[in-house]
Amino acid sequence: MTTVTIPEETDLPALERTLDAAREAAGPLAALRPSERALLLRAAADALDAATEELVSLAESETALPRPRLTGEVGRSSGQLRMFAAALEDGGYLEPVIDTATENGRPDLRRMLVPLGPVVVFAASNFPFAFSVPGGDTASALAAGCPVVVKAHPGHPRLSERVGELLAGALRASGAPEGTLAVVHGQDAGLRALTDPRVKAATFTGSEAGGKALLDAANSRPDPIPFYGELGSLNPAFVTPAALRARGPEIVEGYVASFTLGAGQFCTKPGLLFLPSGHGERQRIVDAVERSAPATMLNERIRDAHASERERLTTVPGMRVLATGAPADERVPATLLETTVPELLADSDSALTECFGPTSIVVTYENLAELREAAEAFTGNLTATLHCEAERPSDPDNEVVPPLLEVLRERVGRVVFNGWPTGVAVTAAMHHGGPHPATTGSVHTSVGTTALRRFLRPVCFQSTPQPLLPEELADHNPLGLPRLVDGERSTSPVRRPL
Repeated sequence: MTTVTIPEETDLPALERTLDAAREAAGPLAALRPSERALLLRAAADALDAATEELVSLAESETALPRPRLTGEVGRSSGQLRMFAAALEDGGYLEPVIDTATENGRPDLRRMLVPLGPVVVFAASNFPFAFSVPGGDTASALAAGCPVVVKAHPGHPRLSERVGELLAGALRASGAPEGTLAVVHGQDAGLRALTDPRVKAATFTGSEAGGKALLDAANSRPDPIPFYGELGSLNPAFVTPAALRARGPEIVEGYVASFTLGAGQFCTKPGLLFLPSGHGERQRIVDAVERSAPATMLNERIRDAHASERERLTTVPGMRVLATGAPADERVPATLLETTVPELLADSDSALTECFGPTSIVVTYENLAELREAAEAFTGNLTATLHCEAERPSDPDNEVVPPLLEVLRERVGRVVFNGWPTGVAVTAAMHHGGPHPATTGSVHTSVGTTALRRFLRPVCFQSTPQPLLPEELADHNPLGLPRLVDGERSTSPVRRPL
C-alpha cells in the first residue's frame, strides 16, 4: 500500500499555481471532442478500479465506514464515470439546435451548450468516494469539459490526496491537459478558490449553515457564479391506513432499517414517519430500534453535533422518546421520538430540522386532512415517501393519494412509492435535488447524466459562416450528433435549398 502523509493546508502560492493550471486547461479540455473526453473518463474509472484495495484500506482508516460499503462506493464512482462517458458519446447532452434562414428574413440560428470553465467541488464527509474527489460533481464537471479543483473534506484528507493523484495521473496519461484535476486542502483555500475570478462554478454537499455561507460568498463576487449546494433534508415518509393494514409490520421494519442505515448519515435518511393514530405497531417499532446495533459515526464532530441536536429535539413541546438502543463505547445508538401532527405543527420551526445521524420521529395523524396539513408544513426536501395501496383502479388510495402527492411534488425532487429513499441509483432518470433548503438550485440534479447540465451554458451563433461554426453545428454534422433541425430530430447533414 502506498504511504500517504496527512496533507498540509494549501498555501496561497500553491493555490495560485493550481488555479492558473485550471484556467490554462479550460480551453484545451473544452476543445476535445465528446468522444475524446469519454476516453479520459474511462481511464479515470479504470484507475479507480485498479486501486480499489489500496483506496478502501485508506478510507477505512480515516472514516470508520465498513469495507463492504466502501468497496461498493468505489464501484459506484467508477461506474458513474463510465455512465458519463456513454452520455458524451451519444452527444445529445449538447442540445444542438439549428433553425436555418427563411425567405421571410429569419436569420440562420444555431445553438448549443458549451463548458463554463473551472469548477470548485467542496467534497462531502459521508461519502468519501461517491460525493468526494471521484464523485458525481467531479465526474459531471469533467464530462462537461470543465477542469475541477476539489476542496478535500478534512474527514478524509489522505484518501482525498491519494485519489486526486491517481485520477490526475490517469487523465494526464490519456491526453488531458495539465491542470484538469487537482485537490486542495483547508477552509481558507476553498473560500479563496470560490471567490477567485478564474473559477466559474462551484458545488457543495454538507450542512445548511456551511452551504449558505458559501452561497453568500459565491453571490457576493463582482461576477456571481452558479453555486450548486446540497444543504440537508428531512425526507418525510407517509403511510396511509390502507397501506398499514396491508403491510404494517413490513413498513415499520423497513423504516427502522432505513433511518439507521449507515448510522443515519445518509442525506436521504427518512427523518419522520407519519402513521395513523392507533396504528398498533408501537411495540414492533420499539423492538426494532432496540435490536439495532449502535454504530460509529464518521468523526467526533459529527457525533457531537448529532447528540446536541437529538437532545434539543427532546425538549420540543410534545416530543417524547419512544425508543433508544443501548450505547457501546463511542458507538451511537438509534433513537426514535414520537409526537402528533397538532403538536408538530404547534412548533414546526423547532421540530422540522434535520438531525444528521440515527434519530427519527414517528408522527401520528387522526385523519387524511391532518396528514395533508402536515405535508404542507414542509419546505424543500430531497425526497418524500408514500406507502399506499393504489396498484389497481379499484384500490382505496387512488382517491386518497393524489391530493397528498400534489402537495409533495411541489416540495421534493423525488417521490418514492412503497419503498425507502436511502440509496440513490446512478441512472439517467435519477433526480437528486429539491427546492430550497434541500438545495440551492431545484432545477438541477447532482446524480444522473443530466448532472453535467450544471456546468454548461448556451451559446447561439447567428448567420455564422460554415468554416467558423463548431463541428457540432456544422451542416455536414461530422460528429453524427442527434440535432433538432428546423423542428425535426435528425443526425443527417443539413440540406438547404439550392
